[in-house]
Amino acid sequence: MTEQQPGEMRVALIQGDIQLGNPEANHKHMQTLLERAVEQYPDLKLAVLPEMWNTGYALEKIQELADPEGQRSRAWLSAFAQKHQISIVGGSIAEKRNDQIFNTMYAYNRSGDQVTRYDKLHLFRLMDEEKYLQPGADPEIFELENGLTAGASICYDIRFPELARTLALNGARALIVPAEWPNPRLHHWRTLLTARAIENQMYVIACNRVGKGGDTEFFGHSLIIDPWGEIVAEGGEGEEIVTGLIRPSLVDEVRGRIPVFEDRRPGIYFGGK
Repeated sequence: MTEQQPGEMRVALIQGDIQLGNPEANHKHMQTLLERAVEQYPDLKLAVLPEMWNTGYALEKIQELADPEGQRSRAWLSAFAQKHQISIVGGSIAEKRNDQIFNTMYAYNRSGDQVTRYDKLHLFRLMDEEKYLQPGADPEIFELENGLTAGASICYDIRFPELARTLALNGARALIVPAEWPNPRLHHWRTLLTARAIENQMYVIACNRVGKGGDTEFFGHSLIIDPWGEIVAEGGEGEEIVTGLIRPSLVDEVRGRIPVFEDRRPGIYFGGK
């Protein structure tokens, strides 16, 4: 394990398998993986789970499977964060709210306080999300350990550079991305995440699932990418805890070296943005 230096923080991506349509088994499994992470890495500051970890894409049964108001998932994430004194981005869950279903991310600080709730903005038609889920309405930025201000993005959201740029312009120094990104689009996954890091000069912290859901296979390759676009850590194609050290102050250094944000000319862009 690489020794942590002053100003650094250890991040763990919980690259786990998900049982389709089995919230009980998935809660137990994610609990086991999180416990393993805090045991193996006593200096852990932030853990990130994958997208829709409570149900997978069991969309035809999602009304009965979704967590009402996220109550169970929220209570568990808050208690775990407080007990182990780490921040947790709880991937995303299928959440039932006023008889509608959302693909929702929750994040908690080390005191167990909720610091964000984000509903996925862009719904993925190739997996029929728009038939069963409601889209979110607002971007979200939240505070984590060591002065790390993070922006929320879920899976398909990374294909929309406008969202990442909006988050960066409003103070995000990292983009956190839970995902169920399937085969065969590994090249897209790596390229889009790297582009979001380079163009916005911020960390990208992306946790993808592994395993198979129905006929769809998922390849893992969770990634931590620094503001230069260099890969800090990358998972393989099996279940594992992917870990790496990030240094939030590097964002300021990179933005100082190449002043992209100072050189923007929003007045000439379409819509003036």
